[in-house]
Amino acid sequence: MRLIRLTHVTEVTGLRRSTIYKYIATGGFPKPVPLGGGRVAWIEQEIQDWIAECIKARDAT
Repeated sequence: MRLIRLTHVTEVTGLRRSTIYKYIATGGFPKPVPLGGGRVAWIEQEIQDWIAECIKARDAT
């Protein structure tokens, strides 16, 4: 399991920090893992799964 920081999450998803946190608040994006000292990271596979779900939803329409 690999943890990735916000910078990488924004690069991979194309989303801005504010949008990521807005989606988290509404339950539409994976929650970060607290690392301590105010630092957080995301599980890379959860981000990849989220992207795959976005693609699946696009293709379903």
